[in-house]
Amino acid sequence: MAFTPLHDRVVVRRLEGDEKTAGGLIIPDAAKEKPSEGQIVSVGAGARDEDGDRISMDVKAGDKVLFGKWSGTEIKIDGEDLLIMKESDIMGIIA
Repeated sequence: MAFTPLHDRVVVRRLEGDEKTAGGLIIPDAAKEKPSEGQIVSVGAGARDEDGDRISMDVKAGDKVLFGKWSGTEIKIDGEDLLIMKESDIMGIIA
């Protein structure tokens, strides 16, 4: 199914964190924090300003981004767990 978010929203796929600590200990699934890094899957067309002109998005599909721990709403599309959030919830693009 193709899904395109509206306005200034983006769909993000979480990137899995490390399974081991720096010392080599394996972290069990129950103790792992949800990663705050993800890859942009889809972006909306952008919000509109007061004059009705489109404000272009700063991110694009494929960008690796960093977002807040509690950002976004979890959704399931074609059996895959994804997040949908506003572009303003994204803190930056990871190069």
